[in-house]
Amino acid sequence: MNNSRNSFAGILPVVTKNIIIINGIVWLAQFVLLQRTGIDLSNKFGLHFIGSEHFRIYQLVTYMFLHDPYSFSHVFFNMFAVFMFGRTLEQVWGSRRFIAYYLVTGIGAGLVQMLIIYFRIQAILPQEMFSLVNSVTVGASGAVFGILLAFGMLFPNAQLFIIPFPFPIKAKWFVIGYGLLELFFGVANRSGDNVAHFAHLGGMLFGIFMILYWRKTDKRHGRFY
Repeated sequence: MNNSRNSFAGILPVVTKNIIIINGIVWLAQFVLLQRTGIDLSNKFGLHFIGSEHFRIYQLVTYMFLHDPYSFSHVFFNMFAVFMFGRTLEQVWGSRRFIAYYLVTGIGAGLVQMLIIYFRIQAILPQEMFSLVNSVTVGASGAVFGILLAFGMLFPNAQLFIIPFPFPIKAKWFVIGYGLLELFFGVANRSGDNVAHFAHLGGMLFGIFMILYWRKTDKRHGRFY
């Protein structure tokens, strides 16, 4: 008897399930390699600034499958968001459209992050340039924010319970509020804040473009979602 449909993995669509599995395996590999050999996969597969000698074009894809090897919460909360919202989007869109959306928003987030680094390089003192040019970006957060944006656009009135608030929040207000917070922290650029806030906004921005484009083409072909 096959009981896979009743298992945890059985309730997940194929792309959502594999995104979670791949990110989990890669994070574990990062942690083990760093602990036992000192090898940090982020140096090769994390996203380096395009002006760095370490930049490779494939990093625009690989960086979104890496996370901070010393922070389980980094990968856990990103994958929890994929689990909570990504499975619904994949069921609505289908696997091909969902994986395209995930990759494009992740790549878009990386491009926006590099653009922000470029602008900051132009505005800082020469002695501070080294740290920016040699910075490395990792994490699925850009694609995750794209997922949150899509959920808010497709299901704007869905009620979400967000800790620590004791009351439900509509998805559209949650997404707008989260986006405004990211913009605030990105502009503030506080010392010691190593979160790529503008990359998160980049994932949302590319998500808006993709959804509006799909809605236009779907309407033309008589398809609606």
